[in-house]
Amino acid sequence: MDLNFPAEENESLCVKEEEIIALKEHTECSTKVPEEKESGESEDREMELDKKEEATENDVKNGDFMKRASKRKSLQLAKEKIGKLNEEVYEWERPKRGPWRKRKGVENEDTCDESVEELKTGLAEIPKRRGRKPRKDAVGEQVERDKNEGAIEKTGGGRYSCRTSMEAGDESVEEVKTWLVEIPKRRGRKPKKDAVEEQVERDNNEGGIGQSGGRGRFSRKANVDKSDSAGKEERNTCHQCKRNDKGRVVRCTKCDSKRFCVPCMTRWYPQMPEDAFVEACPVCRNNCNCKSCLQLDGPIRHLKLELEYADKVKMEHSKYMLRMLLPFLKQFHEEQLAEKEIEANIQGLPISEIKPQKSNCDSVERIYCDNCKTSIVDFHRSCPRCSYDLCITCCHELCEGRLRGGDKEVIVEYIRRDLSYLHNDSYKIAEESKNATPIKNEPSSEEVEVVKSEWRATERGIIPCPPQLLGGCGEGILELKCIFSENWVSNLLSRARNFESLSENYEEGSCLKCDKFRKAASRKDSRDNFLYCPKAKEIQNEEMKHFQWHWSKGEPVIVSDVLETTLGLSWEPMVMWRAFRQKRKKGSEVLVDVTAINCLDWCEVDINACKFFKGYSEGRFDSYSWPQILKLKDWPPSNLFKERLPRHDAEFIRCLPFKDYTDPNCGYLNLATKLTDKSLKPDMGPKTYIAYGVSQELGRGDSVTKLHCDMSDAVNVLVHAHAVTLEPEQLVAIEKRQKKHAEQDERELRGNNKQILNGNDGKQQISENEISEFNLLNSSALVSSPEGGALWDIFRREDVPKLEEYVRKHFHEFRHIYGNPLSQVIHPIHDQTVYLTMEHKRILKEEYGIEPWTFVQKLGDAVIIPAGCPHQVRNLKSCIKVAVDFVSPENVKECLRLTKEFRVLPQNHRAKEDKLEVKKMALHAIEQAVNCLEKISDPN
Repeated sequence: MDLNFPAEENESLCVKEEEIIALKEHTECSTKVPEEKESGESEDREMELDKKEEATENDVKNGDFMKRASKRKSLQLAKEKIGKLNEEVYEWERPKRGPWRKRKGVENEDTCDESVEELKTGLAEIPKRRGRKPRKDAVGEQVERDKNEGAIEKTGGGRYSCRTSMEAGDESVEEVKTWLVEIPKRRGRKPKKDAVEEQVERDNNEGGIGQSGGRGRFSRKANVDKSDSAGKEERNTCHQCKRNDKGRVVRCTKCDSKRFCVPCMTRWYPQMPEDAFVEACPVCRNNCNCKSCLQLDGPIRHLKLELEYADKVKMEHSKYMLRMLLPFLKQFHEEQLAEKEIEANIQGLPISEIKPQKSNCDSVERIYCDNCKTSIVDFHRSCPRCSYDLCITCCHELCEGRLRGGDKEVIVEYIRRDLSYLHNDSYKIAEESKNATPIKNEPSSEEVEVVKSEWRATERGIIPCPPQLLGGCGEGILELKCIFSENWVSNLLSRARNFESLSENYEEGSCLKCDKFRKAASRKDSRDNFLYCPKAKEIQNEEMKHFQWHWSKGEPVIVSDVLETTLGLSWEPMVMWRAFRQKRKKGSEVLVDVTAINCLDWCEVDINACKFFKGYSEGRFDSYSWPQILKLKDWPPSNLFKERLPRHDAEFIRCLPFKDYTDPNCGYLNLATKLTDKSLKPDMGPKTYIAYGVSQELGRGDSVTKLHCDMSDAVNVLVHAHAVTLEPEQLVAIEKRQKKHAEQDERELRGNNKQILNGNDGKQQISENEISEFNLLNSSALVSSPEGGALWDIFRREDVPKLEEYVRKHFHEFRHIYGNPLSQVIHPIHDQTVYLTMEHKRILKEEYGIEPWTFVQKLGDAVIIPAGCPHQVRNLKSCIKVAVDFVSPENVKECLRLTKEFRVLPQNHRAKEDKLEVKKMALHAIEQAVNCLEKISDPN
């Protein structure tokens, strides 16, 4: 008869060696099966069982104790033994979970008692799970009666057991029962451990068996001496390159884990001796520049880059700021009162009743004047029809009939030249000149100028909206509007005046007994020939007063050895490139090519980044054996500097001197930090300047930043310099080519103006002693100093008019784009098209009696340049400089002067747009200073 014996799907019986032996013994002692059973089907089943037992024995002997026996065969074995029992003993359990599987029953041909047959039939026909209630038959009713009478018991967990009478004394039955009890129980019950399992567990705890992955399997590990192999590999693996085949390594005694090979120490840490590695490795010093560490923010997480100020310091800085900015606030308020009077005259109302409309603009918006492109801070006039905006300055000029700021675009034509022209190759010049193509921009329409001249205000001051050719609609009337709330400026002025007497008592610094100077000029009867030059580590709190004394006079300041205050992260170009390439957002592209500027023709070129940095260290030459000087243009972009180079950004912020002024994030005296979080802030940096350079002044194609003037203050730090040594034959080739260049300049530039460069015109008489000092400051010995990196020339503000006059007179002696001589000058300084060589500086000294502060920036020098001081730079080596802009209270007046100069430049000029918004910065700075003084003086 068939007997369905339920079993779980995911459970198996672990058969051990002793159990197999016991199984064989019990099988021999059990009742023999009649000969009728030995049919073909039973023989096949017994052969399969024998093979399974042999396989199980082999698995146990081989230690593969995790091999699972076939679930189906094991159950058949149990059923076979139950069928051979002579006694009426049946024990079964219903599983708690898992689907029921319908299995083929084991036919039992033994003669047995009728009650046993009935019970077995009842077991085979037990109702299935899943809540299906089978139809009750005679057997089902018998089973239900047995349950009610206690013949079938519930043993817990939803299981049932049924027992019949048993004759004690049948030894074979007792042995088989014992074997059934000792079979490891299913449903995850932990079997009794034998010697094999105990050994396996010990190996697992000792690490001899490890999880190999995939369904929780384990594999036995080889018994290897870890101390030898792992220790040997650890001793030879370099943390920087992750290799162990580059020779001797140095172990750090501080962390006792990191090692660096000699090639990596020499290549990536040239300033760090071997003893320093032994004392503390770069990882311990938080300046490791390997690929892994460059991607971590751990080394900078513990740095306290945010400045904290005590109430006393805040009060002192607020008084100083208020003292410097209060004159601007008074003038700004007067301009608004004047505009209110004009509006009162237009409306015929008293000035007290004039309430400008609030402009409908977002806080993150930056409003510009549609005529002069200057940023609008508060009062302005706007057309209600087309939203044409006009600043107050343009309104006043329009009423006076002298409107400026909207000058037409200036067209500058350049002829496209090739390398042969730039190196005075006469044969190729004639050939190239046929195909020379002028670069033109479409000229502005003359009709626009005519319409602009006809745009006027009425006698009462009413300003109509300009015609469409000027950007307006020509129909509306410009109305007075404001950005700040009503009377915000007047209320701020009244609050600031409460502390006016307090700010006047601010204690100023002095410069009496100080030896921290560097000679930079040889002007006669001048006290500013020396520049204040403290060392970074020597700057104390009292040095702030000293700095402010020189800074308020418009003098630049040089702070030396600022890199000694940092963690020592490498500024090698390849380290920066590797960090920039590794630290990127997911899915962003890697910038393989970079845009550079060729200093010979001032045109942009695209070059592979690795090739550029290779030329930075080894130099590059063109087909005429002339040094090819390249400058990276805006790399990395300043808005991505902190994101792509976070550790270098933190290193730069840490090295900044006088952080109250220069810190771009929280400097208390930096007005750029006073803008609200909702305001659209200008791009103040940091910015990198990476360029090639040679110590010789080539005269053409030098690595220079041409003469210009920044609207804001700036601090420039030389973080890396590498000298490119020219071979003797290269120097000879350069000298020959310079003669060719001189012949071309005599022919094309100077012409009949040779007398200008050979002497003065009698304007200024300079003594021989003064000329000798000037020559000493500009001597080649100073330029070729091994410590030097860049040559700086910074002009005083009071010398700007004479400097502009000189450039306007000699502009035709300079070359710019494609090597073309300058044809015109729009603004001598803001055009940034001129670099004064030593010869030009000598003539400037002789003709006009002015000279710049000239000095060499060394590695680790931070040059702080005041706003309004024209300056130029020439790299003596391949240099990496990092700069950041800031706005100091002392130079707000100068920033406003430059804003007025930029305002009247042509529409297409490079310096036209006003992105700084100095007036807005100053107003917010005054408000914060007043709030601070009110809070400290009256906490309630």
